[in-house]
Amino acid sequence: MKRYSYLATLCSSLGTLLLITWLAMPHDLAARHRPPVADFAPPLSPAAERAAVASARQMQQHAVQDAAVLPAVQTNFFAATGYHVSDRAGFLTFWRQNGGLLIFGYPISGELVEDGRIVQYFERARFEYHPENYGSDDQVMLTLLGRVLTGDRDFPDGAPTEGRVYFPETRQTLGGRFLKFWEKRGGLKIFGYPISEPIEEISPTDGQVRITQYFERARLEYVPEAMPAFYRQMESANGVLLAALHEIRLADYGRQALAQRALAPPVQQQLPAAAEWAPTNWVRHIEVDLTAQMLTAYEGGMAIYRAPVATGRDGFNTPTGTYAVYLKYPIQTMQGSAGGESWYVPDIPWVQYVVGGVAFHGTYWHDRWGSGVRMSHGCINLNIDDAQWLYEWADIGTSVTIRY
Repeated sequence: MKRYSYLATLCSSLGTLLLITWLAMPHDLAARHRPPVADFAPPLSPAAERAAVASARQMQQHAVQDAAVLPAVQTNFFAATGYHVSDRAGFLTFWRQNGGLLIFGYPISGELVEDGRIVQYFERARFEYHPENYGSDDQVMLTLLGRVLTGDRDFPDGAPTEGRVYFPETRQTLGGRFLKFWEKRGGLKIFGYPISEPIEEISPTDGQVRITQYFERARLEYVPEAMPAFYRQMESANGVLLAALHEIRLADYGRQALAQRALAPPVQQQLPAAAEWAPTNWVRHIEVDLTAQMLTAYEGGMAIYRAPVATGRDGFNTPTGTYAVYLKYPIQTMQGSAGGESWYVPDIPWVQYVVGGVAFHGTYWHDRWGSGVRMSHGCINLNIDDAQWLYEWADIGTSVTIRY
């Protein structure tokens, strides 16, 4: 009996010791293999990093919807305007995969039948369901609202010019900031061909004279003040082309088209099983491909945003592994010394630390993202517009995988 009591006590003590040892160990292998040189000194200790992530994830757990209580067809309710968007016709998936709130805005109607076709209006677009294309990329298409709403205007033809892309289909050209935006945010599929050259017009949004260009599905206007003055100065001084998240503004073509049809769809009551829309409805994840120099943001396995990056050069290589956002600053001055180099960089925007001193952040001293040129001391450099989008979308605790 005594021998049994002794063994029980010994097992209990060993179990306690193992538990204490396990709790003291890093739970992520990456925490044991931090890069010898990071971009900047870690703002938190490894233990504090893990604590911040664990705390944030615990608070966010309730926000992720249980698939068992969602409708058979995924449906979200947008409380801001009082309408549902569902996947009965594929509208919700199309909205999420092609720019969401940034490009299309909120829904301003439910699903309607117009001219024998299921459609839905958003602030800046009208979605159409094309059952003849079911299962293809053209199942959902956008109405050519640019043509509809400018049918009474006659835009002069453009001419092929060096540095601009000429579209013989509409005899117009596209270049500069509008071309960058058009290519990055969806091109022909989302905006269609240009149907005018850039022109100066009074903006119906704010009454200011803006450089504007019309497209088959959109009207774009340039809002230079959306880029803070410091970054605009750095852009000029460094001879680079930067972008702010809201410097290209889309007209509210969906609202205009709805008004033209004299429609006022009644707001809807939220369906009991429909989640109120928020990015937190899905498990969010960020993946950085060091070979492709590309970042992809996922919601529940669906890629919803891509951005080119520039990562650490040899000797300051960005570490691979699975991490999580653990600290965020909207702006930060960074300074440090490593590998025989010293640096002082003021006003770095949209900073999110993911491991040690390695962070996602906006960059204003170069525009080599996605070029294959790795330029940083380990951090993941983004254009300012992409860094802001990522900052506003991700939270502390959002998981990050960095791989080749």
